[in-house]
Amino acid sequence: MTEAPIRLNKFIAQRLNLGRRAADDLIAAGKVRVNGDTPQLGARVFSGDKVIADGKPLEFTDAPDFTYILFNKPIGYICSRRQQGEVQTIYSVLPEAYQHLKPVGRLDKNSSGLLLLTNDGDLAHSMMHPSFVKIKKYEVEIDKPLEPLHHQMINDYGITLPDGPSKLHLDRLHEGGNTAWNVTMHEGRNRQIRRTFAALGYEVIRLHRTQFGPFSIHQLEGNRFLKVSKP
Repeated sequence: MTEAPIRLNKFIAQRLNLGRRAADDLIAAGKVRVNGDTPQLGARVFSGDKVIADGKPLEFTDAPDFTYILFNKPIGYICSRRQQGEVQTIYSVLPEAYQHLKPVGRLDKNSSGLLLLTNDGDLAHSMMHPSFVKIKKYEVEIDKPLEPLHHQMINDYGITLPDGPSKLHLDRLHEGGNTAWNVTMHEGRNRQIRRTFAALGYEVIRLHRTQFGPFSIHQLEGNRFLKVSKP
């Protein structure tokens, strides 16, 4: 029986630890050869094909060895490999065995909580692409009590930001309190929660992610790192 083909961008992404978009960029730039020919976007390959991407031969026999790490990111670190001035990156606290992994999504320097790191570009794509809805939950504290009207605006109508409407779901973190909230969202635009509250005159003084898709901060049980299985 002939083996089923695999999409070329998926094959490249798995072997080179890339997202599918980055793999498509290599194909579009003419940096990929299949059996000596230049493939088109959307091409598929079989196990007997010879694939070279960005000058590197890719073997079908090289089964990807994927790792999935949950990390409780502390405040004061950025999700980047490059240090920015005195601000250190998460890689300065990650064990050497995890240094090759990439964060899926980001938390800014002043935010903390659940972060997924992996070398599985396919999973990273499914976790981040808007077509795959992934719930994210945060504990958020603002600098002053949230007005009931503003609560209703965020929950029911959304707030218009320069890059589009932002609709969040808010639940009180503490009964009767109006400064600490559980925030649930289905998007993940840059600093979206902070910008949503700022548009109404509030400053977020604490932001801690507790859930990202199927992963929860409670899985860590007080540990900073935890190796998990693919969901």
